[in-house]
Amino acid sequence: MTSAASSNPSLPKRCCPATPPTSCSSALPADARLPRKGPLMEVIIASTIVPFIEGGGTLIVDSLEHALRQCGHSVCTLKIPFHSDYRVMPRQMLGLRMLNVSASGQRLITIRTPSYLIRHPHKVIWFIHHHRTAYDLWDSPYREIPDDPTGHAYRDLLFSADMLAFREARAIYTNSKVVGQRLLRFNGVGSEVLYPPLMNPEAYRGGKHGDYILYVSRIVHHKRQDLAVESMLHTKTPVRLVIAGKSETQSMRDRLHSLIERHRLLDKVVLLDEWISEERKRDLIAGCAGCLYIPQDEDSYGYPTLEAFHAGKPMITASDSGGTLEIIDHGVNGFIARPEPASIAAAMDELYKDPSRAAEMGEHGRQSIDRLGIRWDRVVEKLLQ
Repeated sequence: MTSAASSNPSLPKRCCPATPPTSCSSALPADARLPRKGPLMEVIIASTIVPFIEGGGTLIVDSLEHALRQCGHSVCTLKIPFHSDYRVMPRQMLGLRMLNVSASGQRLITIRTPSYLIRHPHKVIWFIHHHRTAYDLWDSPYREIPDDPTGHAYRDLLFSADMLAFREARAIYTNSKVVGQRLLRFNGVGSEVLYPPLMNPEAYRGGKHGDYILYVSRIVHHKRQDLAVESMLHTKTPVRLVIAGKSETQSMRDRLHSLIERHRLLDKVVLLDEWISEERKRDLIAGCAGCLYIPQDEDSYGYPTLEAFHAGKPMITASDSGGTLEIIDHGVNGFIARPEPASIAAAMDELYKDPSRAAEMGEHGRQSIDRLGIRWDRVVEKLLQ
């Protein structure tokens, strides 16, 4: 299999950039490029991470740190390794609870569950999701906590710990309406939506209308790259599909390769199963006819959607993809297909055969970002007000 953009730079050999778990910086007012309202502050950002795995949960942390520094604030970022095995979670949660940073900084901003257990008198939560298998995915095949008295005890513990932290917070923001609705449904807690922008949106650029649809994401079951591959059996144009991202499991990697070979799609589907650098990703987006992002019940609109729109490319999503539906307007800045191969294929064909319409939809995507106020100066103002 070959790349759809062979002129792109080669990838680094490691799977992700080496990032220290804790990083602190002094305020750099001379380098500030974002407008700031209010005084300079010392800010702690805390979030849990899965070591050596990068994705939306780490990007939001890095981007927030970058934005705060651009506003001139002093920032200390705590990236805390956390493993989501329910059997070891209670001990890790206790460790987080014992981490008291009350004497440091004027604001603590916590992001990924359950970093908000850390104590601070001025704690603000930017909530991106629950431990979902204990909440909205409890009655789904993804649940890993057993449905027995022991499992219920673990689940009750998670609920109680979350409620403790929510009561302590001076404000709670969510990354989407979907997540805000879950908070209200399961915890009875109100929140305000605060959409996360990209770190460097100006780096994304438009390019020629290529012959491929691009799906950039971690390759994992709920992102449904397999559905994207199956859709290629139903296309009626020469459109190709490029899937770019690292497989999280060998089984998912094997499944995609098997699908492509079994359906004889080697000439229609390019699988770049590797970590994709930011520069190469931008090149791939610039050269595509449009982008595809069809996760199942996503927590937010997903960074791939913003990346496409900043590059002036339309986005195809699915009607059950959750948070993507908050920004994608069918027929205006993209297509909302049924989560079925034939429907997704029809949307791909439309973008391939009508370059002028695709360009117009991509421009509407840029306008959607402005209309929703997805800007870092607004985010910083909200979190520090």
